[in-house]
Amino acid sequence: MLRKISIAAAALLSVITINAQKNKNSQLERPKLVVGLVVDQMRWDYLYRFYSKYGNDGFKRLLNTGYSLNNVHINYVPTVTALGHTSIYTGSVPAIHGIAGNDWTDKETGKNVYCTTDENVQPVGTTNTKVGSHSPKNLWSTTVTDELRLATNFQGKVIGVSLKDRASILPAGHTPNGAFWFDDSTGNFITSTWYMNDLPQWVKSFNSQNLPEKLVANGWNTLLPINQYTESSPDNSSWEGLLGSAKAPVFPYSNLAQDYQAKKDNIRYTPFGNTLTLKLAEASVEGEKLGSDQITDFLAINLASTDYAGHKFGPNSIEVEDVYLRLDQDLAQFFSYLDSKVGKGEYTVFLSADHGGAHSVGFLKEHKITTGFFGEGMEKDINQKLKDKFGVDKLINAIDNYQIYFDRKLMQDNKIELDDLRDFTIKELQKDPTVLYAVSVDEVQEATIPEPIKQRIINGINRQRSGDIQLISHDSMLPPYSKTGTTHSVWNSYDAHIPLIFMGWGIQKGESNKPYNMTDIAPTVSSLLKIQFPSGNIGNPITEVIGR
Repeated sequence: MLRKISIAAAALLSVITINAQKNKNSQLERPKLVVGLVVDQMRWDYLYRFYSKYGNDGFKRLLNTGYSLNNVHINYVPTVTALGHTSIYTGSVPAIHGIAGNDWTDKETGKNVYCTTDENVQPVGTTNTKVGSHSPKNLWSTTVTDELRLATNFQGKVIGVSLKDRASILPAGHTPNGAFWFDDSTGNFITSTWYMNDLPQWVKSFNSQNLPEKLVANGWNTLLPINQYTESSPDNSSWEGLLGSAKAPVFPYSNLAQDYQAKKDNIRYTPFGNTLTLKLAEASVEGEKLGSDQITDFLAINLASTDYAGHKFGPNSIEVEDVYLRLDQDLAQFFSYLDSKVGKGEYTVFLSADHGGAHSVGFLKEHKITTGFFGEGMEKDINQKLKDKFGVDKLINAIDNYQIYFDRKLMQDNKIELDDLRDFTIKELQKDPTVLYAVSVDEVQEATIPEPIKQRIINGINRQRSGDIQLISHDSMLPPYSKTGTTHSVWNSYDAHIPLIFMGWGIQKGESNKPYNMTDIAPTVSSLLKIQFPSGNIGNPITEVIGR
C-alpha cells in the first residue's frame, strides 16, 4: 500500500515538475529594465582619450563587460540633439520621423517652429508656459519605447528624464508614463499635461530636496590635481567661453553657488547637471517601481551637461575632461544602484550619443589645422544679390540647420519661380570659399556629391519641414556664433562618429569595428525584447551584440 502511495506521489510530483517546466518555458524572457543612456555631444574618442583616468566601474565596466561598436555613424545631416535622440529611438531619419531639427522654419508662415513646443498643452510643475508647454506631437514615427508599451498592453512602464525638454520627450515617445525636464526658472523638474495633470509624489519629493543648490554649494574644482589633466590644453585657453560671473575660464569656479542663484541654468554647464539627472533617474526607478517585476520597463536618460560644457569650453578644455571624469564616477554609482535595486544581470543598458562635437576654431588655428567660420554674413550678402537680381529684398527668410529657406509669400507676391531663385542662389553660394557643396533639396540624387554625404542629405531632408537648399561646409568650419567653445551639425567624423555600447541582460561580450548606423540601435533593442520595430524604422538589428 505504501509503495502504491509512493508511486502515485512520485507520478504527481513528476506531472507538477513537467507543468512547471512548461510554464517556465512558456514565459517570454526579457530583461526587467532597459536603460538608454544618451551622452550629449559625446565623441567616440572620449571613451579612450580619458581611458587611463576612468575608474573600473563606469565607462570601463561598459567596455570590459559589454559589447562595444567602434564604427557607428549618424546617417543624416544635420547632426543635432533633437534628431539624434529621435533617430536613436525610432530607428529612422528626419525624412521619415518628421523631426527636422531642434527647430525649423515653417515654409508657409515663415515662423520658427521648436521641435516639441505644443500650445495645446499646459505646463505641470511650473507656471512658465515657454518651458512647460511641450509634447511629442511633431514626432511622426513610433519609438522603441512606444512599441514596448504596445507590446505589453501598456503594462511596461516608460520614463524619460533630461535637463532638456526635447531630450526627455522624444526618446520617451507618445505614450510614456512620464517625461520630465529641468525648469531654469524654478530649479525643479517639470512636465506637461500631455502626460499628467499633476507631478507624481516622487517628483515633488525630489524637487523638495533642492538638490541643485546642494550640488553647486562648494563651487566646481577639478576632480584630480589640475596638472594631471594631460589630455587637455592648458587652463584659460583663449578659445574657451566663460561660465557665470567668472572673469576667465579657469578653475576653481568658486562663484558657482552665487551664479546658480542668479541664473539657474548655470548648473547645466557643470558636471553637476549630470549628477542631478542620474539622481532623478534613480528616484524614478524607486517611485515608479521600474524593473520590479517580469514586465519590462524602459528608462530613457539623456546626460546633457556634456553638451553644455562642450559648447561653452570646447573638446580640448580641462572643463570638458573633468565633466567626463566625474560622469564616469556618476555612472559607476548609478550602475551599482541598479545592481542592488533591479539586480545585476537583470537589466540591459545601452550607451550612445546624439552627436559629437568639433574642435574649437581657436584650438585648430593654434595647431595649424585648416579651419575658419562658415557662412559669416552669408544671409545678408546673398539677400543683397537676390535683391539686385530679382528686385525684392529679403527673399531668404532663414538659414537654419545648414539649409536656406526662401520666403514663400514674397515669391508668390512677386511671381518669382522657386527654381529660378534656387539656381541663382546656388551659383552665388558656390563662390563662397567656405562652402563645399550647395544643392537643391529636390536634386540631391542627381548632384555630383560623393557618398556618404549624398545619402545623409537625402535622409536628413524632410519634404514638409526642411529648407530649399542644403549647404555642406568645408571640414572644420564652424558657424560664426561659435567664436569660443564649439558646436556640431555636420557629416564629418567629429560630429557623426558616436559611441555605442550594450551591457547586461542578453548582451554578448566583445567589440566590433564593422560599420553600423545610429538607426540600428532601435531595431537591436526591439529584437532583444521581441517586440515590433518602430513604425518608421530603416535600421537593422546588430546581431553580433545579441547573439542571434
